Amino acid sequence: MPTMTDERNFRSSYYEKVGCRGVEEKKSLEILMKEKPWDRVKLKQFCLRFTVPAAYRNLVWKVLLDILPVYPDSHQFVAEQRTDQYNDLLYAVESLEMVDMKAPRSEILMAMWLLELEERKPPKFPETNYCSSDTFIPIANTLLQLYDNEVDVYWLCKSLTEIVRNMQKDLHKLKEAFHTMLEKEDQELFNHLVEIKALEALPLTEWFNSCFAGVIDDTSLTKIWDKICSGAPKILSYVAVMLVVTLRRNILKAKSQDEVLKCVSEIPEQCEEVVANKAIELWQYYAQPQNDQLAKK
Repeated sequence: MPTMTDERNFRSSYYEKVGCRGVEEKKSLEILMKEKPWDRVKLKQFCLRFTVPAAYRNLVWKVLLDILPVYPDSHQFVAEQRTDQYNDLLYAVESLEMVDMKAPRSEILMAMWLLELEERKPPKFPETNYCSSDTFIPIANTLLQLYDNEVDVYWLCKSLTEIVRNMQKDLHKLKEAFHTMLEKEDQELFNHLVEIKALEALPLTEWFNSCFAGVIDDTSLTKIWDKICSGAPKILSYVAVMLVVTLRRNILKAKSQDEVLKCVSEIPEQCEEVVANKAIELWQYYAQPQNDQLAKK
């Protein structure tokens, strides 16, 4: 009798054979992008099912996050308005000496964001008391590695931070989903973590609230953020599961919480893309019906 993993592998192979990857994906997206206006529901469905081609990712994310409108003829005008807002904020934080202009760019971007919020220091998310700077800064650092245009980085970072803020009320559900899925996928590993009292020590809050920025390499992370920008932050639970499962050999050798934390903080470079790909595969297998509903919202 085939296992769930066999079924997932079959599904992945099937998609390859029917031409739904690579070139065909790009062509499908280009067809969607020729529509006027863009159909945001179809765009979300595409992003939930496939990886967005790198050449279009910046633009697609901006439309999904409502940084740009669905009307392509208005993109240039709105982009210019966003640039003017960015420049005004940058000028203001420098003039008001709100930040050392020699500081890392992520800190300057955060100062601009705080000025918009009319806050003197990073606010805490109401539901969890988690400091928003611990979300904004790692996400900004990742985006600065991905994109040269700091205007885009600023607006994308603001939007992703807002997604995380809205996610706080469901943070406990993400953690429960992680526990349930890990036990289902690898009971031996789950039992070992429970036995050495390391399950609750895993930095799930930090992983989820940073959307794994600074945990997984930037290139692999973009595939995950395609889904988050499309309204599916629940994928973060699956990333956490696959990160732990991928490191199972070392974690099973661990005899304490500290040793487990050391394992999950030292992810081998060659494993990071594996974690992202397997997380997406696992998430799509279990969550596709919900994803179809998500895209319609």
